[in-house]
Amino acid sequence: MGAQDEGSRRPPPPEPTPGQPAATAGTAPPPITPAQFLSWKQRKDAEEAAEKAEAAQKRAADIASGAVQMNGRELFQHEPWVFDNNIY
Repeated sequence: MGAQDEGSRRPPPPEPTPGQPAATAGTAPPPITPAQFLSWKQRKDAEEAAEKAEAAQKRAADIASGAVQMNGRELFQHEPWVFDNNIY
């Protein structure tokens, strides 16, 4: 009986290293500072702006090559003479 109980026990969780926070069940992660949040937010905004710029550049290249059709706004920006009503 005693040997069976010892074999079914789980080993204790490893001790956290000094640079690593303890991950225990039931405890909240440490709060972040306003400086950490602002740093994260600036990085996130920069990544999003870069992705949008890349998508816009790819769309412009696709339009120039004729791979995709322009929408009304893009047509008005690139070929405004199409919307000139003075010829009617």
